[in-house]
Amino acid sequence: MTIPGVGPIIAVAITALAPDLSGFKSARHFAAWIGLTPKSHSSGESQALGNISRMGNSHLRTLLVTGAMSVIRSAKTAERVSPWLAKLRKRRPFKVAAVALANKTARIVWALLIRGGNYIKPGGTVDVGTMA
Repeated sequence: MTIPGVGPIIAVAITALAPDLSGFKSARHFAAWIGLTPKSHSSGESQALGNISRMGNSHLRTLLVTGAMSVIRSAKTAERVSPWLAKLRKRRPFKVAAVALANKTARIVWALLIRGGNYIKPGGTVDVGTMA
């Protein structure tokens, strides 16, 4: 629940609805299972990625996107905003940025649940006492 955009409802939903996370090869596979990765329309010569596939768990996807929208809304008033999120918000519409942030959040969740540990804000200081 230390991840921005992930609260108690999302944390419980992930633990209840997601199968064994070690069964996913990577964080991208977990995000694809939720339905947050772009659908591929590629041929031999060109690579084209479309909208999100929406082929996964719609309940988890909705919760993660809603959490991401709240993070983006609060980032407008926050003093320190992630540079990645600020640049993304400038060049993409609100909901597209929210889905991208939800994808990133799902990947972070997978990595933390597989590898263990606590979420540390990028650029944040690390307390030696909390490291596992």
